[in-house]
Amino acid sequence: MSPSKAAPKKGRSAIADVVAREYTIHLHKRVHGVAFKKRAPKAIKEIKAFAHKEMGTEDVRVDPQLNKEVWKSGIKGVPYRLRIRVSRKRNDEEGAKHKLYSYVQAVAVKNPKGLHTTLVCPLSAPSPIIKA
Repeated sequence: MSPSKAAPKKGRSAIADVVAREYTIHLHKRVHGVAFKKRAPKAIKEIKAFAHKEMGTEDVRVDPQLNKEVWKSGIKGVPYRLRIRVSRKRNDEEGAKHKLYSYVQAVAVKNPKGLHTTLVCPLSAPSPIIKA
């Protein structure tokens, strides 16, 4: 038997791909067993990998406030869980490799445990993400 040809994939519009979702990411299981002096850098890499997997974009950018939230308790005191907002946006830069990029922000919640993934309404005004 000859292998059948796969149907060509239908492309998706970049406009329809602009979306924002809120996730709870369990960082403790992602940095378990990592040396103390490498925990916070590993947590940032894991957040980027999570956003890449969920949004399917190569270009993932981390908000400075999210970086501060991860590093708040030092290099080895990474929070167990973080509530993050991942926004897939159009890349308007000249000569950009990819049409879309993901922007990851921290969301202020009292306890991120048990919260489910939610779709963020695109028409809502941007709320303050991190408390001062």
